[in-house]
Amino acid sequence: MTDRASVKVVSFVLPTRREAANTLLRVAIFFAASAAFIGLSWRSLRDLRTHGFYRFFAFELLSALILLNAPVWFRDPLSVRQLVSWFLGAVSIGLAIEGFRLLRLIGRPVATAARSTNLTFENTTTLVTVGAYQFIRHPLYASLLALVWCAYLKKPFALSALVLALSASGFLAATSVAEERENLGTFGAAYAAYMKRTRRFIPFLF
Repeated sequence: MTDRASVKVVSFVLPTRREAANTLLRVAIFFAASAAFIGLSWRSLRDLRTHGFYRFFAFELLSALILLNAPVWFRDPLSVRQLVSWFLGAVSIGLAIEGFRLLRLIGRPVATAARSTNLTFENTTTLVTVGAYQFIRHPLYASLLALVWCAYLKKPFALSALVLALSASGFLAATSVAEERENLGTFGAAYAAYMKRTRRFIPFLF
């Protein structure tokens, strides 16, 4: 084999090894994230009536989507699809910050009961209806939805990415329906009235 041929073989093999290493790293990150999600959701996974049951699968699908498209995350950063993706990412961050802030300041969550399937910040004692919650009932899930489609647009023509994005969106919708049922049980007529004047994820639309 000539030196030139050897160089070609090496240049072909090395990227393949790098890609394999990157794939293994992403798989390891996925399993680590899954372990964390199970730690947060193990009580909910015993009861499919809880919103946490559906949220677990939404988290799993979202993390898979992000890791799938991570290698092309910054490719063509100024293309139209990427600009839309950056916008959705910014919306996701803004809604998450606003949602957690309002739940803490106005919702006044209490400590989680030993057998509760809720996370601590979800055990609000006051119905939050201001800020982002004035227009949509689920700013935090809307944040995750925005992140789902932000990640999808990194490689929008891949069938696997589309399946993951649609599945994650479906589980987030199921999560919100289950949580609304729980909130009706907690806040009663006040929450029923709140549902009539707000949308689920997108102000004035949906």
